[in-house]
Amino acid sequence: MAADYNNFPSDKQTRSGFFSRVYSVVACIPCGSVVSYGQIAWFLGAPRAARQVGWAMRRCPDELPWQRVVMADGSVTGGLFAEERRMRLEEEGIPFLPDGRVDIDACRWDIEYCMADGEQMR
Repeated sequence: MAADYNNFPSDKQTRSGFFSRVYSVVACIPCGSVVSYGQIAWFLGAPRAARQVGWAMRRCPDELPWQRVVMADGSVTGGLFAEERRMRLEEEGIPFLPDGRVDIDACRWDIEYCMADGEQMR
């Protein structure tokens, strides 16, 4: 039996379309703001696909502001790139909590304002 990815596309072509939609949202995130993987998934109509958004972000084109996508609790992820991500966020003026997490409540972007080609993404 195939795994249930809760509205996540299963075939490669559709999955590539999902990744493109993720990148369209990431391109909208303004400097000085962050969003979580789960916010992006919810906005794209796949509320339980935060992990799949993470898969897309692993392949995120370099020209996109990939550093602005963080965990829901503000944790900075990125494996080998975690320190670079933190540095980029600090350069943008993103506030951090004493424990090293992004103060996501102070800089969470209202994803509802995401537009692509002048139209609401959803």
